[in-house]
Amino acid sequence: MKQGTSASNSGIITITISLILMMSYLSGCIGNDSKDDSLGTLVIAYEIKDNLDDLDSNPQLFAEYLSEKLNYDVSLFSVDSEGAMVEALRFGNADIALMDAGAAWIGWQQYGLEVLAADLNVDGRTYYNANAWVKSDSEVASAHLDDNPYTDPFSLLSGKISCHTGWLKSVGMLLPMGYLIGLGYANIIGDPNDVEAIRNTIHEFFDSNSSIPETGTPYYGYSGALKCLSEGKGDVAFLEENSVEILCNNEISSLNQEWCLDIEEYIALPAFGKSPSHPVMYNPNFLDSEITGKVTNVLAEMSSDSEASNILENILNTPGFIATNTSVHLGSYSSLISNIPGISAYYEGKFSLNTSVSPDIDKIKIAFDSGKISDNADENPELLADFLSLKLNIDVEIFVVNSRIELLNSLVDGYADIAIVNSESAWVGWKQYNLAVMAAVEMEDSRTYSDILAWVKSNSSIAASHLDNDPLTNPFDLLEGKTSCHSDSSDIESMMLPISYLSKNNYIELNQSNNIDFLSEVIYSFFNSDSSIPSQNDTYFGDSGALRCLSEDRGDIVFLEENTVNMYCDNILISDNMDWCLDIEEYTSLPAIAPIPSDSVIYNPELLDIQTRTAVLNALISLNYEMYLENFSTRGSVYTGCYDISVHVIDEESQKNTCGSEIMNNILDTSGLTRATSQEHLGKYSSFIAIIPSISSYYAGIYTD
Repeated sequence: MKQGTSASNSGIITITISLILMMSYLSGCIGNDSKDDSLGTLVIAYEIKDNLDDLDSNPQLFAEYLSEKLNYDVSLFSVDSEGAMVEALRFGNADIALMDAGAAWIGWQQYGLEVLAADLNVDGRTYYNANAWVKSDSEVASAHLDDNPYTDPFSLLSGKISCHTGWLKSVGMLLPMGYLIGLGYANIIGDPNDVEAIRNTIHEFFDSNSSIPETGTPYYGYSGALKCLSEGKGDVAFLEENSVEILCNNEISSLNQEWCLDIEEYIALPAFGKSPSHPVMYNPNFLDSEITGKVTNVLAEMSSDSEASNILENILNTPGFIATNTSVHLGSYSSLISNIPGISAYYEGKFSLNTSVSPDIDKIKIAFDSGKISDNADENPELLADFLSLKLNIDVEIFVVNSRIELLNSLVDGYADIAIVNSESAWVGWKQYNLAVMAAVEMEDSRTYSDILAWVKSNSSIAASHLDNDPLTNPFDLLEGKTSCHSDSSDIESMMLPISYLSKNNYIELNQSNNIDFLSEVIYSFFNSDSSIPSQNDTYFGDSGALRCLSEDRGDIVFLEENTVNMYCDNILISDNMDWCLDIEEYTSLPAIAPIPSDSVIYNPELLDIQTRTAVLNALISLNYEMYLENFSTRGSVYTGCYDISVHVIDEESQKNTCGSEIMNNILDTSGLTRATSQEHLGKYSSFIAIIPSISSYYAGIYTD
């Protein structure tokens, strides 16, 4: 927008201009006044939308100005759309055009058009920053202002109600969604070649009640999106950087919108993109550098030429032009817009362009830990690769790695494209390597997490406090001074998460200047000095040892994953239980203290393009649609084979271990996969891990060669 925000621009005339140049040269001396001399021609292609009877806004004035300054024969050529101007540049009928950034982008991407200049906004820049605005008392604002590198405000937008300016608006939708998709905050939901998928993506990443308003509705445009936030309809609004100032912070308060909050109640997150002004485009295949330079100079000098002031104000609607190039003016915009599913096809339709775009999907490599490769043919990860290859119609290979750091580095350096990792590696990859989650592995109960529980003996005062149904008695209030049992000194489940829980609930205070080795001192100080923090090979080492510590009265409380007690002490065959186990009724768990996410499928959002990652995700999810049936009877027939529930077909020819259900069970140790994002899958877990002192340096030491 030229004067503040687009919300105030309803009176501004949108003018699109194309200049068509052709040069002809004279033989003989420059400056010869012979009648044989002829001028170069310059044709301005102009989308006529205004009343040409208004002399001040008649585009013929611009033609006459350029004719005088360039010494060219300049005339007007009427076009009916920006698409027609793009086509004119494409085929050499036009050589320069002043157009909208969207039209310019498709011209650059599809036909190799370039930028020679850009018009200026009222503040002298050629762009406005695009920002996400939230209320200052929100958790998103707190995450932005807390100076904690592990609290990412953009991650916390997941699940919030978003306020957009309208369908496929640049600042209000395309730029923010391009940013969120590009950096892996959000996954594309639907066909990556259909722009309609962005609607599904918004409702999946944000909330299904997010506002995507139609023209004429109360929350449409910049004013409407801010109104949506101000009235509590939404949690975040996507606006230009000065929108709030223009709508709600005028010196004359009567000029503010009646729904405005106090200006201090709005907080802008860091800019996620730039909305470029109108660029002047040309086709380098038809326009040489000498002519390009002449036109650029004339445009750039208009702002200092009093004769051009009326033309700039009434015809071109800009204070002036500045010389620039394609990468400077459209580069950052392109990097975000390119992430929008089906955007090229959308613009082709919008501008009536005759072309097609197909995603270029290269070979996919899956990083796989050599320690997980088995001699069992059914557990060969090549079966997964072959399945994906058939779905994607490209080669898929297994890239074998020998360590956790090698696995993460393979994604960082581009040697591999995806990997399946545990919660710890996924968190490190997310927070310290900028990797992202695309899918989560489901557990036996179809959840994508399990809870960490504090276990005590059923006859203890702690258990009684938990089971007495008295809201005034909190069992965690009784933990201080007790003897605790832990798996080892740096275990996540039994050390880090319990300590984080106690800190979050103000039972203990963590000194962030301490290193992670100080956790043992925290345990000894809050519980007591007899607490068990064993070393490897000690009797009470590991999950089994920690539970044994409680069972043998070595301690009063143990912290374990929710299914651990059942795994060791509640098997169908009593002989499978550990010999030190008590009766299962003698163990009582307190309310969950923290979640442990299931395994994640991760990737590098900087290297894996949108079409490819979406296609891979869809192929992975299709594993869910295949189940192997044996001697299945229906309608008088008996079948054995791989049943595809999406098309209701049974494949009786392929081997059992190639069926989706068998691949998931044998290789991924799951019965299902689900779409996920980093914040959705790891966010709550991260809120616990991130407060552990020196956790960053701790993992930096572990994840090194």
